[in-house]
Amino acid sequence: MDEMRAREVLVAAGLSGGAELLALGENAVFAVDDLVVKVGRDAVRSPELRDRAEREVAVARWLAASGVPAARAAEPGVRLVEGHPVTFWHRLPTAVRPAEPRDLAGLLRLVHALPAPDGFALPPRELLGGVERWLRLAGDAIDPADADYLRERRDGFAAAAATLIPRLSPGPIHGDALPRNVHVGPDGPVLVDLETFSADLREHDLVVLALSRDRYGLPTEAYDAFTAAYGWDVREWDGCAVLRGARETASCAWVSQHAPTNPKALVEFRRRVASLRDGDTTVRWYPF
Repeated sequence: MDEMRAREVLVAAGLSGGAELLALGENAVFAVDDLVVKVGRDAVRSPELRDRAEREVAVARWLAASGVPAARAAEPGVRLVEGHPVTFWHRLPTAVRPAEPRDLAGLLRLVHALPAPDGFALPPRELLGGVERWLRLAGDAIDPADADYLRERRDGFAAAAATLIPRLSPGPIHGDALPRNVHVGPDGPVLVDLETFSADLREHDLVVLALSRDRYGLPTEAYDAFTAAYGWDVREWDGCAVLRGARETASCAWVSQHAPTNPKALVEFRRRVASLRDGDTTVRWYPF
């Protein structure tokens, strides 16, 4: 979905003026007056996207009732507009500073202390569930051998993950635990982007920053501050390499979907796949 299509959906939803694009990824995210509006991809082609949007709103209500600082939904449900799920959120105050890994750690400690929610079920963390859809969207823009390689990795890591013995008690997790999903306002850090909330190994949330340290240039001191604030370093766990490999596989496939329209995405995709094929864990990846 491109920005033009997302704006067409906004107009159809009755929000025609003054929308500021904040982000364009799995969703198009706009600021409209005192609201943030998220426009999802076409749910006619992918019906699970509406379910995911509805679950995100339910998670927001649950976190509010649990006292966890997080984004708050402005409407109790999801609007389906021309086949696209659209959700409405209260706009947060202007950030007072960029979020740091230690801010994320404090919020994860709160989430990881929660029992399962009442009234709705969180799904398992399907980290690799989007791989086929992203590769399908990439189409002929990527080498079919690279697509097959990622499918093989997906299947191997999915099987390996199913046998892991966790160090922490499984339960609710954020699912995409990065500082970019934390907003630091006047009252402190707030968790945002709740659509990947799941019930699974808590280690999923901690491997994200370990991979950021190794692949994306997160400074060692920032990672150390994260582990100190959380109270444990997931790299001490035997299963860390499995979840890391799964996340690397998913990250490669996610970039591939942008290759048909963005030459920089194709370059980044090829860099990532080559490093995996070579087994070189030192190759720097770049956020996209």
